[in-house]
Amino acid sequence: MTTMNTRAMGAGLLATTALVLLGALPAAAEELPSAPTPEQAASAPGTLETLSRFFARDGALARTAAAPRVEGASVPVRFLSPDFVAGKPGAPVARVEFRASRAVASDGQKASLWTVEQAGGWQVVNIATGDDEIRYAEMGHGGLVFREPQIDAWYVQKGAKVLPLDEDAVRAVGRNGTSLAGYRERVVRAYGDKLPGSSYARKGAAGGYDAPAPASRPSSTVAAVGAGAGVVLALTAWATTRGRRAGRRA
Repeated sequence: MTTMNTRAMGAGLLATTALVLLGALPAAAEELPSAPTPEQAASAPGTLETLSRFFARDGALARTAAAPRVEGASVPVRFLSPDFVAGKPGAPVARVEFRASRAVASDGQKASLWTVEQAGGWQVVNIATGDDEIRYAEMGHGGLVFREPQIDAWYVQKGAKVLPLDEDAVRAVGRNGTSLAGYRERVVRAYGDKLPGSSYARKGAAGGYDAPAPASRPSSTVAAVGAGAGVVLALTAWATTRGRRAGRRA
């Protein structure tokens, strides 16, 4: 059963708290059902009904007029890997945390449906405004696209190069990007002493990362309760900086 809660503010790559629920669902709503594929979970009737409520929040449009649709295939969403930061041999720069599908309302609003694989199949666990996840995956043109949550930076890895996909990444690695080795040097400096198990983590920062100030980006956790540690891991580090990005675009 889904419960109302407050946004957990970006505690980092390995934090273990859930995201926000801002009124898209009634307090006693049931979890959305599982499906064999992320696409089927995203386009299921129950998901579309939930999307109607999400797009109609704050009176944006009538719930009956939302007519949400899911466009295209889902994409893998990767975060910077703690194993890469820690220098684990063979660790990729990022790891898949969930898959995202783009949903569009009749008035042009967009949302991202986050799905994770569980014992019963794929399940939508969160709906978030905007379509950053899918848009940046498209910008990567087949490269390995990933996000560094702490600074809200999106990159694409192409061979031994890490290239920026947004202004936050440009500030971090320059417009021409950097080598994979150079990028690892940067993230080791930034996060190497803050990994799980570090003295920094033991001071109480969830996952070894500071929790930044709250953000305002609407999001609806539709199935996080009982979804397990993997779901929570995937969703936690996300909330804070995406709200800041929305503010900068306003």
